[in-house]
Amino acid sequence: GLMNHFWKEVWDWVYSIIVALALAMLIHIFIFVPTRVAGESMVPTLHNGQYLLVSKISHVLRELPDYGQIVIIDSRTQRPRDWGDDFAEPAYNYMSLVDSSYAANYIWVKRVIGHPGDRLGFRDGHVYRNGRALNEPYINEPMKFNLDGEFIVPEGTVFVMGDNRNHSSDSRYIGPVPIGHVLGNVVYEF
Repeated sequence: GLMNHFWKEVWDWVYSIIVALALAMLIHIFIFVPTRVAGESMVPTLHNGQYLLVSKISHVLRELPDYGQIVIIDSRTQRPRDWGDDFAEPAYNYMSLVDSSYAANYIWVKRVIGHPGDRLGFRDGHVYRNGRALNEPYINEPMKFNLDGEFIVPEGTVFVMGDNRNHSSDSRYIGPVPIGHVLGNVVYEF
């Protein structure tokens, strides 16, 4: 009767909502995720609170990001990641778009500077890759960081830095980032 019809309608609605949420989660785990910049480490390119659209495809396929690409990373480089992380992060990320206190403070936005096998040098305010100074129009101010000798980027990792060189925690402090900890590349800035 009428009651059965009512419950069927309710179930249809609930089912549709569950399917829509599941699809959204899958899209955000495997394809795209909106995220927000936290902090000043990418000034002047990106600013605190700015929204970004991040492609997850490279993370799923474990592709090496290009030089100069802006990526989001899991900065806990000593901690192994697993699929559970990929499932949990979109949920936190949704909440953080509304309330920034939910933002995962270990997810950082940085720029890719070095690939596996690259020799990196830091002197006179410049970054040298395989002996050549990089042209970096995007940095905030000359870098005050120097390193004696060169750093060789290990296999299976990338070296990342923030554009606000003198106010950025990055691979200079946490070390090279395993490819699996590169969570995606920024494809659009709002």
